[in-house]
Amino acid sequence: METIEGIVDAIVFKNDENGYVVAKIRVLNNLVTIVGIIPYISEGQQLKLKGEWIVHKSFGKQLKVIECEEIMPDTIQGIERYLSSGLIYGIGPITAKKIIKKFGENTLEILDNDIGRLKEVEGIGQKKLDLIIESYMSQRELKSIMMFFQAHGVTPNQCLKIYKRFGSVSVDAVKENPYVLCEEISGIGFKTSDKIARSIGVEADSPFRVESGIKYVINDFCANGNTFMPKDLLIEEAAEVLTVAPSIVESNIMNAAMQNKIKLERVDDIEAVFTMPYYYSELGITKRILTLAIHNFQNANIDIEYEITQFEKRNLITFAPSQKEAIIGAFTYGIEIITGGPGTGKTTIIKCIIDIFEKCGMRVMLAAPTGRAAKRMTESTGKEAKTIHRTLDMTVTDEEESVFAKNESTPLEADVVIIDEASMIDINLMNTLLKAIKVGTRLILVGDVDQLPSVGPGNVLNDLIASEFTKVVRLKEIFRQGKESMITVNAHKINQGEMPFLNEKGKDFYFINEDNLDNILTTIIELINTRLPKFNSNWNKLKSIQILAPMKKGSLGVVNLNQRLQEILNPKEPWKKERQCRDITFRVGDKVMQIKNNYNLNWFRVAGIGDNEGIGVFNGDMGFIEAIDEEEKTLTVIFDEERKVLYDFNYIEELELAYAITIHKSQGSEFPVVIMPSYMGSPLLMNRNLLYTGITRAKELVVIVGMVRALKYMVDNTKSTERYSSLRWRIEQIISNEVFK
Repeated sequence: METIEGIVDAIVFKNDENGYVVAKIRVLNNLVTIVGIIPYISEGQQLKLKGEWIVHKSFGKQLKVIECEEIMPDTIQGIERYLSSGLIYGIGPITAKKIIKKFGENTLEILDNDIGRLKEVEGIGQKKLDLIIESYMSQRELKSIMMFFQAHGVTPNQCLKIYKRFGSVSVDAVKENPYVLCEEISGIGFKTSDKIARSIGVEADSPFRVESGIKYVINDFCANGNTFMPKDLLIEEAAEVLTVAPSIVESNIMNAAMQNKIKLERVDDIEAVFTMPYYYSELGITKRILTLAIHNFQNANIDIEYEITQFEKRNLITFAPSQKEAIIGAFTYGIEIITGGPGTGKTTIIKCIIDIFEKCGMRVMLAAPTGRAAKRMTESTGKEAKTIHRTLDMTVTDEEESVFAKNESTPLEADVVIIDEASMIDINLMNTLLKAIKVGTRLILVGDVDQLPSVGPGNVLNDLIASEFTKVVRLKEIFRQGKESMITVNAHKINQGEMPFLNEKGKDFYFINEDNLDNILTTIIELINTRLPKFNSNWNKLKSIQILAPMKKGSLGVVNLNQRLQEILNPKEPWKKERQCRDITFRVGDKVMQIKNNYNLNWFRVAGIGDNEGIGVFNGDMGFIEAIDEEEKTLTVIFDEERKVLYDFNYIEELELAYAITIHKSQGSEFPVVIMPSYMGSPLLMNRNLLYTGITRAKELVVIVGMVRALKYMVDNTKSTERYSSLRWRIEQIISNEVFK
């Protein structure tokens, strides 16, 4: 890390909202460009800066500031220059001269210890004095807070977040309980809070520390899809993370449970530890599922069998027995689950169900977990479908918390709610959705239970099916529209543990054998850049073809694939603006993906049907960078060719390049062409479930490039990371009661 000291010569850019600065610092006789979070900077200040040298492709060498310390001037000229800088509201060059003339070398001491004496200066009345005091104290307070936290390894950006949250009592609040940072400040985790705590003398076995460590370990465990953590495992991992005795961890678990901060419950002979949100979500889902399933609902006064026959005649199709069963079940049960793989006619079934319900004058509402899935649902049914978040009228409070206008008090105005891609719904979203469905409304969940489970915690669709309480229809027959497709045939073969058919002439499923990782990479690049677009001119190399990889790391992981593909598909050009973030260079024209839910970002519709504007961009949304504005510090993305989102540079860390994405991230999406590398890697990621999910994302063509043995290993491997969830157990506990027998 480099250290420089100099005087601020000019401020090129400053964002008052987030404190981001581009400035020129005079170091001896040289001007140095600095960038970073320095909210109190002003021309004329003398600063001591620590940081790292970076080379910006357009603006050259810059110091990226990590720590900043103001050096107060010690000469009359320096003090005058400092006061004249405009840093303190109410003091300009003329007033600065008057103050210096009055107090001389004692000026800074007067400001710090007896600032009220400024009224002795000609032209400073009470009103102006109040302005000066407020400005000076605020600046001094912020600098003091930033210096304290930076000394403990907190970044300037995080310092500013702390100050905005706790204000003048920031240091005192953190000294009292350093772990409040990982609970209330986004971007600050337990490890940073713990580092501060230990450096200010918090004991290793402090209740604050152990309780926070327990929460950290549970939340980290649940981030992998679980809704609870086995108590024995929690004690073992927390004791290791905290370096304390297991007995101390166990004691704190019991204390936290007694205070209702966490919940202990025995689930299938496992002593489970829940955080309260997941516990209440599972309880809420259990209650609502049971209520909706057994409550009386409006009867459809219509001959269902006759209407099915009429639909078949109009569409020149014949439903298989399981498909008819699914349609009839929608009118017979309060809740129905329809699950099946590709080509089993789920979309046609939904269209028939909608058609008959609407003939009965009943209101049908369609929704899906993601924007892409909702868009596909709209296109396939001809009826508007929205994301579940939009369906529930999600808004954001001033405290940046998401709230839903649709709930128990203001439920959805629908007689029937149909949810597609239901395997993607996590425990929290399902609980929120069910709260908004009034008793008497039918709920139909449609999805493929053999796909990967939700990215978020829980295994909702699987648990509901396994509980055997709701009506479940499993679609096995391949609907005739899909019989010609090897993608569909091979998906079912893989799901049954059989090797897929490879390279059938004139079909849509191909395997290119390569045993060398470098050759696999070269072949993938050739396929997307030249071979496939040349084979079919309708396949746009950026929009039509998607690389799906099992892993993020390694030469065939998405990180390296994206770097290589960006060089080929969207190379650097003088007219293309760029923005560096982390280790990624974002460039106008790049294909990108949102990697976390952001309920604060506004979007504006530029194409398609639906609302003209809305709020919220979600994990997995994909689009292209339209513009980068260095002056406004914004980056514009068009998602799904429909919605425009303006990102402040602070938010672009939520984006990643998306020429290649993980199979996990592809859930709910569909692409004309999918290319997948096949190579030996982590056994937990090389399983049948992952392979099946990947190939079912393709509509027109699948090309797998790599090793046959790796493909066979994935087909044979049914092992995947076990998810701890108690939803099935809760439902079974209640329905085992005599009332439900």
